[in-house]
Amino acid sequence: MFWIIIALLALFAILHSWLAGSGIKAVVRDRIGEQAYEAYYRLGYNVWSIVTLLPVVIALLLNPGQVIWRTEGLVTIVFLLIQAVGLLGMLVSLMQIDLLRFGGLRQVFAYWNGQRLPLPDEPLQVNGVYRLVRHPLYLFSLMIIWPLSMMTEGFLAFAIGSTLYFIFGSLLEERRLLSAYGDTYRRYQQQTSWLIPLPRFGGKVRL
Repeated sequence: MFWIIIALLALFAILHSWLAGSGIKAVVRDRIGEQAYEAYYRLGYNVWSIVTLLPVVIALLLNPGQVIWRTEGLVTIVFLLIQAVGLLGMLVSLMQIDLLRFGGLRQVFAYWNGQRLPLPDEPLQVNGVYRLVRHPLYLFSLMIIWPLSMMTEGFLAFAIGSTLYFIFGSLLEERRLLSAYGDTYRRYQQQTSWLIPLPRFGGKVRL
């Protein structure tokens, strides 16, 4: 079960990264036109991501594998507290971004209303939890995934695969953000931790 989950996650990561690449985006843009591409690609990308992740979820539910650890007492309480912080942090992180745009719906609504696409670039988010780390969604997701009171082979594979995917995905995202925001993002990198919050002594992020 461990290697089945790893293989399914690897397939998901390959398809996800392929669709995020400039090559396939250029092909789709040429086929359907600039405006339709700007309107529907993000939403289609998100839907396809959910579809390709479903086999992993189904495999975990049908056969989670042998139990690796099971916590009790105080350790379980600590794990639950960590997960609660992770869930709260994830909700705060999502509230700080444009969720409709992130999901691809705002682009579709703009297209239907005859608005010009692409939408204006979003300002770089550096406040709130984004002052803690540059990728808070990944950090808080890991805080939910790892401290399970009952860890099985399947869920361990999912935790390891997700961690590797978040690391790889964050590096790709950094390249995209550097291309989009240039020196502004480079200064943000210098003043804010990557994925693990580390003490910084520069005070407020100044861009």
